[in-house]
Amino acid sequence: MQLQVARIGKPHGIRGEVTVQVLTDAPAERFVAGTEFVVEPASAGPLTVRSARWNKEILLLGFEEIADRNAAEAIRGAKLFIETEELDDDDDEEGWYEHELVGLQARVGAQIVGKVAALNTMPAQDLLVIESEDGKEILVPFVDEIVPEVNIEDGYILITPPSGLFELNDEGAGDSNGEPAE
Repeated sequence: MQLQVARIGKPHGIRGEVTVQVLTDAPAERFVAGTEFVVEPASAGPLTVRSARWNKEILLLGFEEIADRNAAEAIRGAKLFIETEELDDDDDEEGWYEHELVGLQARVGAQIVGKVAALNTMPAQDLLVIESEDGKEILVPFVDEIVPEVNIEDGYILITPPSGLFELNDEGAGDSNGEPAE
């Protein structure tokens, strides 16, 4: 089974390093020299870690296969996966990976309000990106109080949104720069 551990961001410098969005709780173990990742799209990989270092709170990776900024730009947006056979199925610790959540129906009570499109891991809390029935993106804090049930087997999550959550998301959608829509 494959587990996504990062998404490649923009190039950093001229020697082929890239920024990455870390999607694992153990970056020190996952991003060590010599680690080979399965890449999506497959045409961009596999990639082998040459170097890993932190610049403030951003992880920078260098890959043996990527020698310069142009090559780094070509893999921007690619997803890094590791092969794993021992995914935790412990019920002691609740934790979900993005690949388990994407595609699940999002329900409020018995009403289907959309489907999970992505999981944004943020410093304070994770956010579920819900694509509503009319195609809008709704950001839902992924906390027990708002998402009390995740049912992978039956293909849904249950949302108990605070009053106005869906309306606030619609009104504050704005453009990609975070500026309010006019």
